[in-house]
Amino acid sequence: MRIAIFGTGGAGGYFGAQLALANENVVFIARGDHLRAMKASGLRLETPTGEIKIPTEATDNPAEIGNVDAVLVGVKAWQVADAAIAMRPLVGPDTVVIPLQNGVEAATELAAVLGSSTLGGMCGTLSFIAGPGHIRSVGGQNFIKFGELDNKPSERVERLRQCFARAKVSVEVPPNIVKALWDKFLMVTSFGGVGSITRAPIGITRSIPETRRLLEQCLQEALAVAKARGVPMADTRRYDEVL
Repeated sequence: MRIAIFGTGGAGGYFGAQLALANENVVFIARGDHLRAMKASGLRLETPTGEIKIPTEATDNPAEIGNVDAVLVGVKAWQVADAAIAMRPLVGPDTVVIPLQNGVEAATELAAVLGSSTLGGMCGTLSFIAGPGHIRSVGGQNFIKFGELDNKPSERVERLRQCFARAKVSVEVPPNIVKALWDKFLMVTSFGGVGSITRAPIGITRSIPETRRLLEQCLQEALAVAKARGVPMADTRRYDEVL
């Protein structure tokens, strides 16, 4: 498959590198020193098992690339709306666009510009830009999940799933991709929000009664919003397990 990585940060860089290593036809969209380093000497991927240098096709101009089979959107959440406009030259009638951001709004923002090309998507990876042309993954579970926004099986989703499976990436098509996004959103907003206030690790915020109650309240609030929007979330007891 011809796959564009729009935003070669930790997530886009890591998953794009895995696809390139599996001999998929990957082009990376980056900018600045990061782009210049990739053009000069490829993308350096560092993991706990070692390092590898991957020859790359890279640019900052999507118009140079033309239509592709798939676009992985790896920009920050607040950049998605602008990215949707910028990636138009990549998107043809058969292109699929997969957002990797945390949160629950990226697919809606992309679909507003790119229409039915957009899937729901999310990922998990502890990866970041360690320097120009250098992605460092520190381990943990790396995964990607995606699916049609109406949750119907489709040939294009299955084709993409097989592509990631060939690259030995943990890949899943959830029964309900919107619910999967909200499941992650509950965890990210609750633990991230409380962690940013307390400046303490998860183990401590879970063990102190006051911060534990705050975590519970955050989970319950996010769950109530999801249910109010018609997302078929589990009962609150399901989320008590993480506490």
